[in-house]
Amino acid sequence: MQISSRWTCQVNPAGHASPEVISTRHLQSSKVPSSRIGRLFHYGSLAASLGYGAAFEMVRRTTSAQEQTSSVMMTEANIKRFVSKLSQMRGAALKLGQFMSIQDTHVLPPDIDKIFRRVQDAAHYMPDWQMEKVMASSLGPDWASNFTSFDRIPFAAASIGQVHRAELAPAVSPTGKAEPVAVKIQFPNIAHSIESDLGYIKLLLTAGRLLPKGLFLDKTIQVMGEELADECNYIREAEFLRRFGSPEFLGNDPRFKVPWVWEGSTKSILVMERVNGVSVGEADQHSLSVTDRNDIGSWILELCIKELFEFRMMQTDPNWTNFLWNPHTRQIELVDFGATRTYSKEFMDDWLHLLLAAASEDRGACIDASLKLGYLMGEENEAMLDAHVQSMVLLATPFKASTKQPFAFGPNTLWTDITADIRAQIPVMLQHRLTPPPRETYSLNRKLSGAFLLASRLGSVIDTKQIWDGVTQKYTFSSS
Repeated sequence: MQISSRWTCQVNPAGHASPEVISTRHLQSSKVPSSRIGRLFHYGSLAASLGYGAAFEMVRRTTSAQEQTSSVMMTEANIKRFVSKLSQMRGAALKLGQFMSIQDTHVLPPDIDKIFRRVQDAAHYMPDWQMEKVMASSLGPDWASNFTSFDRIPFAAASIGQVHRAELAPAVSPTGKAEPVAVKIQFPNIAHSIESDLGYIKLLLTAGRLLPKGLFLDKTIQVMGEELADECNYIREAEFLRRFGSPEFLGNDPRFKVPWVWEGSTKSILVMERVNGVSVGEADQHSLSVTDRNDIGSWILELCIKELFEFRMMQTDPNWTNFLWNPHTRQIELVDFGATRTYSKEFMDDWLHLLLAAASEDRGACIDASLKLGYLMGEENEAMLDAHVQSMVLLATPFKASTKQPFAFGPNTLWTDITADIRAQIPVMLQHRLTPPPRETYSLNRKLSGAFLLASRLGSVIDTKQIWDGVTQKYTFSSS
């Protein structure tokens, strides 16, 4: 269903709602398949339609004199079918696409990468009756009494939920007055469909042997399932919001704004203070001054380093819509903590040892730290060792003592050459890797890659060594 307007539910003291129609952008809604049988039916129909599309392409090619070297499965028509179905299904399959597409590493075959990139922000939203059912089951049949207004059409939809604008009623507001809020509503039964969804999508991806074995898809899916299960618990996310907003973390840092959380939030409904910034990825680059672009890139990179080595707690989803820039307050507003991970002191000790070894280009220490972390097994050939060490040394380039500061990101810079060199190592590692990366590094590397990508997009010029030293020189290793 295509929607070309939205209506806001104004709730008067008697509890009656009066709709106010407001023009908005075109959005698309569809029922979220919530039963296991229903989701299996949809994945089965996708497999059938992909097979039909491949068969049609084979017939077309037999009657064409033009040489065809691309896959008959990954035609443009089949890619559209794949994207459309993942957008409708939401849940783990869509999250896997976002998970695997956020890094600019070119590890995926181009056709698969194209699918995952298209679904990053392609989720549908629930029809009104289904949203109403979720709200009533979580907050009670009189849920609307908590709000003086509630926008029935969401302004954002992602893999596990959608977000609505609303105004919290004074009687339940933490300030005692009506407050603008964002209401995140989880899709029904998404948490219970994670394992089966990932199993279905694995079958679709492996049927045509389209992915290299070095990706260790089984491990990726296992980690993805565990992380997604955490993200489906909004009580957990609310707790991380409170922790990041506390004085011990970011509460006293004027560069960042962490919204407050409504105490009435539940496992499937999260209500938080609504902020006014725009996505750092969508902000008009021409409207940002050089100072703004440098500050945004610098502050987000510093936050990443502090999350690792000071907090040992990181919001690991680097999607640019999670970071909003408010030009009036000159703050970065942080709005999504569902993907927050914590790290043990032992792991972080070993991880920092690896980065320090890479920054000093100490091959032996780099291999030793990688063995301890589980990147390597000790039986790798020289080609794999060389590629692994070289990729780590390249990644640590911004933090080397010999690197000229401030460090420029963006096109036609040293960083452009570094990313190209890292990509050149990937085919070797995919061919010779003997073990998947450590579990903790899946999300950690995703966030670091995202921070570097954002700095590149903004063309930020950052004193990366000063940021690195300012955080890591205060780090205390555990005694051996």
